[in-house]
Amino acid sequence: MIRVLVAEDQSAVRAGLVLILRSAPDIEVAGEAADGEQAVALARELRPDVVLMDVQMPRLDGVSATRQVVAEGLADVLVLTTFDLDEYVFGALRAGASGFLLKNTEAKELIAAVRTVARGEGIVAPAVTRRLIAEFAAKPARASTADPAVLDSLTRREREVLGCLGEGLSNADVAERLDMAEATVKTHVSRLLGKLGLRSRVQAAVLAQELGVQGS
Repeated sequence: MIRVLVAEDQSAVRAGLVLILRSAPDIEVAGEAADGEQAVALARELRPDVVLMDVQMPRLDGVSATRQVVAEGLADVLVLTTFDLDEYVFGALRAGASGFLLKNTEAKELIAAVRTVARGEGIVAPAVTRRLIAEFAAKPARASTADPAVLDSLTRREREVLGCLGEGLSNADVAERLDMAEATVKTHVSRLLGKLGLRSRVQAAVLAQELGVQGS
């Protein structure tokens, strides 16, 4: 079972999300939070697999809550937003969120996204991912602290995988592109995240964009 904590301040929206998630046989709603502080507290108490986190909440915003949840290794975070490319989304990804969804996402897509994040794969819709990453990397006000030297620890294959992540490719897509088993791709992703000190493949994708790393 995938245990999910739903953090959303609007009770009607939260109830709808819970209803959708409970319709999936492999998903359990472990708890509900109405603000960011409660989300962090419940994540510490319940240790869910995934936190479905609204970015705009009282007491503690979703970005700050995401940063705490990820920093403490409590769960993977899937952020919810009304707008597909706003500063809240960028802030949440910088904080280590595994991906994001729009609040008007179809029920089946929400369930699929939760399953994907629970598997450690982050955002998987290539078109959305590429657009998000491109917008993120192009933000003129964003001061890049990326140092090309961080790539020195990566093997040639890991650099190729990193480049593919920068294009928004899923593990299956990377496997096909680089002619390797999907399980091997997962291993490379895990290793490169560890070497680069990153929390999610989305952060890796942004780094690839910033440093111009290309997939094969």
